[in-house]
Amino acid sequence: MTGPLILAIDEGTTNAKAIAVDGEGRVVARSSQPLALHHPQPGLAEQDPLAIWQAVKQAIGTCLAQCHGATVAAVAISNQRESVLIWQRRDGTPVTPLVSWQDRRSESLCRDLWLAGKAPRITGLTGLAVDPMFPAAKLTGMLAMLPDGLARAQAGELCIGTVDCWLSWQLSAGESFVTDHANAARTQLYNLHRGDWDDELLALFHIPRAALPEIVPSASAQGGVAVNDIPGLLPGTPVLARIGDSHAALQAQRSGSEEVVKATYGTGSSLMMSMATPLLTENGLSTTVAWHDGALRFAFEGNITHTGSGAAWLGRMLGIDDPRVLTAMAQRSAHNQGIYFVPALSGLGAPWWDLKARGMVCGLTDAATPDVLARVALESIVFQIADVFFAMQQASGVTLPALCVDGSATQNPWLMQLQADVLQRPLHRAPTAEVSALGAA
Repeated sequence: MTGPLILAIDEGTTNAKAIAVDGEGRVVARSSQPLALHHPQPGLAEQDPLAIWQAVKQAIGTCLAQCHGATVAAVAISNQRESVLIWQRRDGTPVTPLVSWQDRRSESLCRDLWLAGKAPRITGLTGLAVDPMFPAAKLTGMLAMLPDGLARAQAGELCIGTVDCWLSWQLSAGESFVTDHANAARTQLYNLHRGDWDDELLALFHIPRAALPEIVPSASAQGGVAVNDIPGLLPGTPVLARIGDSHAALQAQRSGSEEVVKATYGTGSSLMMSMATPLLTENGLSTTVAWHDGALRFAFEGNITHTGSGAAWLGRMLGIDDPRVLTAMAQRSAHNQGIYFVPALSGLGAPWWDLKARGMVCGLTDAATPDVLARVALESIVFQIADVFFAMQQASGVTLPALCVDGSATQNPWLMQLQADVLQRPLHRAPTAEVSALGAA
């Protein structure tokens, strides 16, 4: 293996992956390292940013060791979105954990914004519902908890960044402080119509512009590798792409069509559909930046908070930790007996955006069995995906012909058949599990 390769980093919530892609777009090597997600209190979800960086380095080293001396021509980054941290500019030391997109610590502030009538204005500027998923409200509290946090941020002593920004900083040994338009658009501090940080939003959430990164195109040469402790990755290698994981998956699946809707099945789920102009809707969808590759592209998106995690939670209540066992149980039940599971374990995301919703299993009778409840757990994934799919069809005014799917759950044929039956549409499964990394590459 001697030809130049692209190294694609895919940093997710539960794993840090690295893949090597050759000039024909083929994956020639891969590696993955697990990541821990901590819940120090109910409603909080955090990760260790230094542990993430170490896992990324280890994944890169293991991946490139399989490439037998081939050179890396460029690096591309795909990352979990909406997760955010703060670090010291002078030495790169984190002063907060990475606060996950799953974290709900800003619920009270989001509720106050709704009650004060400010939510419609925020959504109009950003395309995003006011919800704890998005970082802006969390950053207000994170800065307030730091000694002299606001003053230090105003002085440029602190850096605020999403995961792509953190990894770019680390790869460049602190020389690159950038994020792309797609990741910036998920912070709720970005003006969707102007393509930049918005001063009105920065003032509302008390976030100094001096602490925020420069926004650059998703596909652009911005910074390069400066560290020399990753075997196989040479200093001077350019970083040519950075993009959120769902956006990268859409890029990999769309094949030039504007009517492609992709669904990523993971802890939560994201459905996305690209469009040329930012259309705002009132049916529970976000409007966001898809990517910037010379021009801004936009997308409808529906973010579902608990799909895989919801089914896993109900499985654990049944004493089942293995999703294969849960599926085998579900297959033994021909119907759900009118029982439904609403996995609002931390509110509901798209298309409902209900902060106060709580999970429930309804319709229980004394005829219910563990097999039926296993079916109900998996059906909750399918029904939530369908809710967003049909909301997207209504918003776009186009009959959507199919659904492109990716993520680990797509390897479950029973679940995918159930999804196709509910949608009455064919599903097109991604040919590789590394679809987000390939989209970035």
